[in-house]
Amino acid sequence: MSDLKTQSDLRTVYKPPAGGAVVKDIGHIDAHFEHFISLSPFLCIGTSGEDGLCDVSPRGGEPGFVHVIDKATLAMPDRPGNNRLDSMSNLTARPGVGLLFFIPGFEDCLRVNGFARMTTEEVLMNRFLHDGKPPRSVMLIEVREAYLHCPKAIKRAGLWDPAAQVDRATFPTAGQIYRDQMKLEVPAQQIDAALDQNSRDELY
Repeated sequence: MSDLKTQSDLRTVYKPPAGGAVVKDIGHIDAHFEHFISLSPFLCIGTSGEDGLCDVSPRGGEPGFVHVIDKATLAMPDRPGNNRLDSMSNLTARPGVGLLFFIPGFEDCLRVNGFARMTTEEVLMNRFLHDGKPPRSVMLIEVREAYLHCPKAIKRAGLWDPAAQVDRATFPTAGQIYRDQMKLEVPAQQIDAALDQNSRDELY
């Protein structure tokens, strides 16, 4: 078996994309995509660093937590997290960004690619107040590509099928994992309790 290192190599294995797979990218947010985003409580965001290493991070909130400013601009609040700033640090070097929006129960997902920047502009911050609390910052995304992603991956995964859900008890808790990996002396239950408290106290 040979490595596939070039576009020509790839096309020895894969057929050219069908016409619909190419032209479905409308390059902006229309009424259908605005509606999709208004229903979406969860997305994954992909960025790349100066060294070429990539990062994918989850973002979530109430349905429609990402706002459509206009057909070429999205705004997303940044809520309290772990302060690693992986995605945002990447954006300071390389502004390219990929978003994948999900709606629970939908097998379609929405792909939006473009360029992003972080801001603390007051008008934008005030759009995302939650119980009077502003976000830490707001990400503005300049949309360049937008299209529905085919449902095959979610179908294959059975992602929304209740019968496919895995009993959480079959896998160690985060506290158990952190205790083992960091060689901590405190009980796993104590770590789990602290993590749970933090997620409740600093959700917004």
